[in-house]
Amino acid sequence: MASLRDLGLSEYEARAYRSLLQTGPTTAKELSRVSDVPMGRIYDVLNTIEQHNLVRSQSASRPKKYVAVEPETALDRLLNDKKRELNERAEQYETLVDQLAGELETVEPVEETFWTAAVGPEEAADLLVERISAADDRIVMVLSTHAGQFFDFDEIGTLVLDELTAAMERGVEIRLLMRPDLVPVLPESVGERYRNSLIEHELFSVRTSENVSGSFTLVDETEVVIEVPHPLQTDEIFAMIDFKDHEFTESVRAEFDPRWRNATELTF
Repeated sequence: MASLRDLGLSEYEARAYRSLLQTGPTTAKELSRVSDVPMGRIYDVLNTIEQHNLVRSQSASRPKKYVAVEPETALDRLLNDKKRELNERAEQYETLVDQLAGELETVEPVEETFWTAAVGPEEAADLLVERISAADDRIVMVLSTHAGQFFDFDEIGTLVLDELTAAMERGVEIRLLMRPDLVPVLPESVGERYRNSLIEHELFSVRTSENVSGSFTLVDETEVVIEVPHPLQTDEIFAMIDFKDHEFTESVRAEFDPRWRNATELTF
């Protein structure tokens, strides 16, 4: 059940406010009796909820009397306090992230082979987006007809395009090479995004070539993210493998470069 404690009040503060709604204007002593808030705590409790602007006090009377603010007004004030508190906390976290970004440094890559895999379309998309977000210099994407099914998921395609856009904003060059027969099966939203924003970016270029098989993403000349199609259902992705090996990456790049030079610039 919803509780005033969910909006930041303590148990005693919630009891005192609820009791004031029932009693009307009353003294601290009487409120202590009806709310079961100990007399030794009642004044601190009243001071706190008065700071929250949930009660008003009549100082001229002896003894001093208190009255509850109407529930709708009180709840709005508690809600605004919570929003303000959350905004302040979010700003604090953003400041912490900015500070830590300068303190946490990635060690120089060790020249050894390392690989990891993600199984399933969503997990594969997460891995691809993660590795794109880690790029510093250049991203090469090669897409075959298998990848066309990957982009049939509008949400996943949007995630990838968003991350590619973010990469370009930090100065990463992106080259996308695909088979010509993939272009007609891409969702309309992807083509629209390409025409309206990506094509105008100087760091983004797309070409098509018949000499393309398989799908992979080359990140910063250091790692290759390889798409693994489903062995039984060719229209689905089975997994994504992130492979870090200097020699293998160089060989992949050596195979890509002549295909890129001989490819045709994409036009809609």
